[in-house]
Formats: sequence, C-alpha cells, structure tokens
Amino acid sequence: QVQLVESGGGLVQAGGSLRLSCAASGRTFSTMGWFRQAPGKEREFVARIALDGGSTYSADSLKGRFTISRDNAKNTMYLQMNSLKPEDTAIYYCAARPAYGGSTPSLYPYWGQGTQVTVSS
Repeated sequence: QVQLVESGGGLVQAGGSLRLSCAASGRTFSTMGWFRQAPGKEREFVARIALDGGSTYSADSLKGRFTISRDNAKNTMYLQMNSLKPEDTAIYYCAARPAYGGSTPSLYPYWGQGTQVTVSS
C-alpha cells in the first residue's frame, strides 16, 4: 500500500521560511515532487527530485527561493521554502511516480492529502 503524508505547513509572515516534509511508504519512487493549488486556480508544479537526489528542477516562478531534497534512508522528501510571499499561499501536495522527470500533475499517480501554507503580508 502506497501512502504519502505531508507535514510542516502553517502560517508565516511574508519573508519567512517553512520546511515541508513528505513521508512515503510502500515503495521507493524514481521521482518525487511538490505541487501547490490556491483557491480558484489550477494545481501547479513547484519542484521535483530524482531518486539519487542529484537531479532537481523547480518552477521558473520560484526563482530559487525553494529547495527540494530527499532522504532515501527515511524515504522522505523535503521542501525548504524561503523568502515566502503572500502569493505562495496554497495547499501544498506531495506526489510521486515510478519514472523520471515530469512537471504535469496528471503524470503522477500517487498523491498526499496536502498541507496548508498561508503567508501573511
């Protein structure tokens, strides 16, 4: 049984930081990624990381503010979010797939329940 569980969301002031975690169980995935969805908007790609941790890719809009990493010993993925802005407010979802690459939500068969991130101005 595959399960992805996010944690670490919360309320933070603009300019602050949060660190999200995604604990996976059931199997190891070639690609794990983060997506986010704000009310009334489509789910959008945030970042992804390959199994070895050496291949990462982030959405252009993030401009290096977010850093993705993973600890394979714990089968856990992280998202370090710095210099947060109000427009970063969204539900952040962990996703995984047994193939490499991919920035489209439909490519990912496994999803967590999401964790709320709210950035106040």
